[in-house]
Amino acid sequence: MASRKLNVLVYTGPGSTTESVRHAICALRRLLTPNYAVTPLPEAVLLNEPWPQTCALLVIPGGADLPYCRSLNGPGNRRIIDYIRGGGAFLGLCAGGYYGSARCEFEVGNPEKGMEVVGPRELAFFPGTCRGGAYAGFQYHSEHGARATRLRIERDAFPEEKTLPLETVSYFNGGGVFVDAKSLRDQGVEVLASYVQSLNVDGGDGEAAVVYCKVGDGAAILTGPHPEFAPEYLFRQPNLPHYDQLIEDLKAEHASRTAFLRACLRKLGLEVPDRDAEIPSLSSLHLSSLHHKEVEGLLQEWADIITVEDDKEYIRAETDTFRIDREGRWSLKGLQHSLPGTKEGDKDGDDKGRLSADGSAIDYSHVVKDIVPHDGAWPDEGATPDFDHGFFYQCLRAYQLMEFGARDWGRILLYGKVVTSTNTLVDKNPKLLATLPTGFTITATHQVAARGRGANVWVCPAGSLLFSTVIRHPAHLAASRPVVFLQYLAAIAVVEAIQTYDKGYEDMPIRVKWPNDVYARDPSSSPSNPSYVKIAGILSTCTYTAGSYTCVLGIGINVANPRPTTSLNDLRPPHLSAFRLEKLLARLLTRMECLHSEFLRDGFGGGIEERYYRHWLHGGQLVTLQDEEGGDEGGPARARVIGITRDWGLLRAIEVDVDGRATGKAWALQSDENSFDYWKGLIRRRG
Repeated sequence: MASRKLNVLVYTGPGSTTESVRHAICALRRLLTPNYAVTPLPEAVLLNEPWPQTCALLVIPGGADLPYCRSLNGPGNRRIIDYIRGGGAFLGLCAGGYYGSARCEFEVGNPEKGMEVVGPRELAFFPGTCRGGAYAGFQYHSEHGARATRLRIERDAFPEEKTLPLETVSYFNGGGVFVDAKSLRDQGVEVLASYVQSLNVDGGDGEAAVVYCKVGDGAAILTGPHPEFAPEYLFRQPNLPHYDQLIEDLKAEHASRTAFLRACLRKLGLEVPDRDAEIPSLSSLHLSSLHHKEVEGLLQEWADIITVEDDKEYIRAETDTFRIDREGRWSLKGLQHSLPGTKEGDKDGDDKGRLSADGSAIDYSHVVKDIVPHDGAWPDEGATPDFDHGFFYQCLRAYQLMEFGARDWGRILLYGKVVTSTNTLVDKNPKLLATLPTGFTITATHQVAARGRGANVWVCPAGSLLFSTVIRHPAHLAASRPVVFLQYLAAIAVVEAIQTYDKGYEDMPIRVKWPNDVYARDPSSSPSNPSYVKIAGILSTCTYTAGSYTCVLGIGINVANPRPTTSLNDLRPPHLSAFRLEKLLARLLTRMECLHSEFLRDGFGGGIEERYYRHWLHGGQLVTLQDEEGGDEGGPARARVIGITRDWGLLRAIEVDVDGRATGKAWALQSDENSFDYWKGLIRRRG
């Protein structure tokens, strides 16, 4: 059984710079969405987590390569080398290019400036020397040495790219030249692009700016310049007279540079769409209810947290600011903002967001989010063309009649076509969260800053069901009904909602992966040896206030988009109707409400536990238990998964001998403290 590799990981550990990480993530998301999830990779995750099994491309961005050496020499580099030699792909940008070479020579002969760096490097994907700076003038933490450099593209290296230009222009600031690269073809090296202008150092045979290196069953591309840098993400430098022209030069060659970068990614084996993906603008949030009067009731609950400024009503919460837009109910504003190309956030500034402090994500917290209350009628098609509120509430009522005890969840709904993250909008704003009733649900068509569990992300292409629901869990039941089980209830609800969506859907091949991911059988795999791919993710966060736990349960399901893995509509028998997001949301909320009621009444044991095991992937699975340091004196232990504990939902495993017989030793493993690589059957235990 193997998982499809969907993650493009950009290293953010010591040595990487905020600007380089930002440009790498933005460029790769623009080029690779929706086929891959582009996400930051912190140092601890690279060193300790089982990232190689789902990684399609590892990126080491610009910055400084000596800190890379200090952090990754030894165990980290061994993991990277094993990953590449086993068929992985590596992209080293500027400092990452130095780092991926056998030897680094930077500013040789200039020790008085404190910049000379000379020495071997462990990765050695390029078997020679990377020497720099290729052009003079580099200064750390400065744009003084930045320039737009012209590159000659070696079109023979891209035989499949029929329209690739002969030259392009790329941002450069301190990068190197790969010495004698043209002479190393017999060692698996190809020159992809060369510097056109005269260099400040000896580049030997080729003056190579970008090289491709075959490494075992995998490959690496290393660059001296920054082909990922885009002019729209550069900041003007009033004190540098040449910088405006640099930006204009990059703008003029945007198409050729993008074509070159796209060709490089394809040469590494990635599936790259022909057109760039655009990050959509944030949209208004539409507040509605099954019974319209409940909208006004919630607005009254908000009275204590609403402030009036210039005749406008605001909720200034801890992370986000919301504006109550009562005019949106009867004006054309909602329709105008739903049209393609309309930038709602422009009314209050840049709605594209700013970079977060660590450079790993876009920060949209400064963008004011409009909430449009609908207390007389549900939003019409003009206001929410991608979500039919009337159909949702019709389905909700129908499913409530089917499910005993389902009556509250989903009655109040907040919908946005484009939001940051349904979970973040609620759980990162406690002032707002405190006013929301159990079952309050926020859903969206697109998320531009989605959150995942731990270091994971969930890709949110069009066609995904994305929502978060508020759950009040009584504190006096916390000992016998631990909140940790909510994620297990959610996993059951996802599977059962899909299989009870309507008649004929009972055999949908959906399973649960511990602790809370939902997988589907890959339709391209052999029936006799099926593989599974992720189709849904669950994120649960929880806080304690006023005698109860307030949990926000976020769920994302790929319903209609075949990328990046597969979709529910790809899995359904062709004679059945396609899943509709509104109907599936209604089904999930009613099933989840009933499961939660049953859990409060009876606990996890009995029927709920049996249903969880009926759906999960791990029954009797053999695994290897290994300490992060490589195991104890006796070596890694062989174990069999037998279930989860009824108290805290820990994974239960018993040791077995070579014949599969129990030895009497057992473990209870917590998901947050142990990484579980299901596809290799490997659990790494942390001390």
